[in-house]
Amino acid sequence: MSLQEKMFDLTGKVAVVTGGSRGLGREMVLAFAECGADVVIASRKIENCRAVAEEVRALGRRAVPFAYHAASWSGADALAEAAYAEFGRVDVLVNNAGMSPLYPSLTDVSEDLFDKVIGVNLKGPFRLSTNIGTRMVAAGGGSIINVSSVSSHRPSPNEAPYAAAKAGINSLTKSLAAAFGPNVRVNCIVPGPFLTDISKAWDLPTFTQHAKSAYALGRGGQPNEVVGAALYFASDASSYTTGALLDIDGLPL
Repeated sequence: MSLQEKMFDLTGKVAVVTGGSRGLGREMVLAFAECGADVVIASRKIENCRAVAEEVRALGRRAVPFAYHAASWSGADALAEAAYAEFGRVDVLVNNAGMSPLYPSLTDVSEDLFDKVIGVNLKGPFRLSTNIGTRMVAAGGGSIINVSSVSSHRPSPNEAPYAAAKAGINSLTKSLAAAFGPNVRVNCIVPGPFLTDISKAWDLPTFTQHAKSAYALGRGGQPNEVVGAALYFASDASSYTTGALLDIDGLPL
């Protein structure tokens, strides 16, 4: 095995990925499996989780699909219990599940909508991270990867609750990195515009034209382009990296 292969090798590891049935989450699930990890795929729609689990099994790894609502405190505990019951360990946790609903104006944001956005994007990751992270500390190591958004740095009026929740994830990343060190690392991927399923709701011709001058790389990201960051944080390649926020956004100009 080459040095490169050793650095990113996840053989014998177990990863839990929320929002793992599509988009960036699915890309991370399959990348972890290709590097040797068994994976728990958690998302609201169990059928989608089962489909990705079959893809993982085709790569020769074990997979557990799990129906999970990221805003549920008890659901986070149930997911953790299921992962440890099946594998006896979790080495990598990815808090990828999120939601950013549209609304006509700030005054039209209802309390229910606000609570859902904060719940999915912040409350759930907090509970899941503290549950699994505490067990990782007791086991002697692990990696937690949060997924934020560039809106946490550059919020717009169209995503105020979401941006606030993701800014909370950035802060939580650093808090948990300090709490769970030295053996458990906590880092954060901060994506910009990626052309996942969500982008199907965009005016893509307008975005494509705008991106040519609005981003240093002149385009949106392809879903598989999250893989490098995810493997870096999940593996020993990032053994001296914790509390980091890594923007992968094509550099807005």
